[in-house]
Amino acid sequence: MPASPIRKLVPFAEAAKKRGIKVYHLNIGQPDIETPKAAMDAVRHSDFKVLEYSHSAGNESYRRKLVEYYRKRNIIIDHTQIIITTGGSEAILFGFMACLDEGDEVIIPEPFYANYNGFAVEAGVNVVPIKSYIENGFALPPIEDFEKAITPKTKAIVICNPNNPTGYLYSEAEMQTLGEIIKKHNLYLFSDEAYREFCYEGSHFSAMQLDGAEENVILMDTISKRYSACGGRIGAFVTRNKTLLDTVMKFAQARLSPPGFAQILGEAAVDLPDDYFDKTKAEYKARRDLIVKRLNAMEGVFCPNPGGAFYAMASLPVDDADDFCQWLLERFEHEKQTVMVAPASGFYGTPGLGKNEIRLAYVLNLTAINKAMDCLEVALRKYKVSKTH
Repeated sequence: MPASPIRKLVPFAEAAKKRGIKVYHLNIGQPDIETPKAAMDAVRHSDFKVLEYSHSAGNESYRRKLVEYYRKRNIIIDHTQIIITTGGSEAILFGFMACLDEGDEVIIPEPFYANYNGFAVEAGVNVVPIKSYIENGFALPPIEDFEKAITPKTKAIVICNPNNPTGYLYSEAEMQTLGEIIKKHNLYLFSDEAYREFCYEGSHFSAMQLDGAEENVILMDTISKRYSACGGRIGAFVTRNKTLLDTVMKFAQARLSPPGFAQILGEAAVDLPDDYFDKTKAEYKARRDLIVKRLNAMEGVFCPNPGGAFYAMASLPVDDADDFCQWLLERFEHEKQTVMVAPASGFYGTPGLGKNEIRLAYVLNLTAINKAMDCLEVALRKYKVSKTH
């Protein structure tokens, strides 16, 4: 099981805090946006005497609410095509276990969400990475690269749109390209759309909107980022493929039911006003603009402008970002402060890639981001000096 590039440096951050150093956490996608009060109140005001198991597919009332949510986003399904999961993570794992046999292959453009590797290990399947490039903002690799990677063991392609860790927003044309590939080779397309609401350049096109691929597409979703409810652990597995739903239901029944209180929260959140995301999206866009500007103003740093989510990837003038990220926590401080970021090597499947790149999650307010960037700018200068002595 590979170590998490997001969490593996936590002991060093904890040690820094014990030394009295303030750590700005840009390493993990934990938003500081408040969870909607109306959704929290629905949990607080719940009135039942027994906290029972829900249906293994999740509460029917919640699934019917999600049908309304998806319809507003031009995704037309019914509640029987949704299985509520314990976080988006379980949706991904269920998909791997239901669609792939041990030793089968899944193609994923890299860099990719590091936990896809972990889920693949759990399911006994192999990840085949296809490289995307920081120079073009991590756009979808050419169709030829997918064709070269497909073997008799290939069963699926995984995308995250908007992307974690790059923030890249796949265009409708890129999604249509993926649609043609999966139809041609009869592959599954797993589409992780956890950040659907946060698109800054262009609009979101869901894999569920692809024509003629109804049996091939699996949508993996979650309330974690959408409503800043990461601890709720509520996601969704959505597909129009009846046979696949029946198989996934067996896994869902084996784990009994998804969390009860968070389903109540998620159901109430669907009723938030249509303009609820406007303020949140504007805040994230301001943070994105600031962090990208600050990064690109630093000597030797390059950061493409992400079109969505709340992550940015940057190349640094260092040879080993893993060492640099640990050094930030272990041996650096600027005015009793430092910054924690995620080394990018853990987001690549190909050994040796991403050695000079980091992922930053712009989940802190503008003041905190500015202070974190002050730390990073000073750190890069000091790190360079430390390596020459």
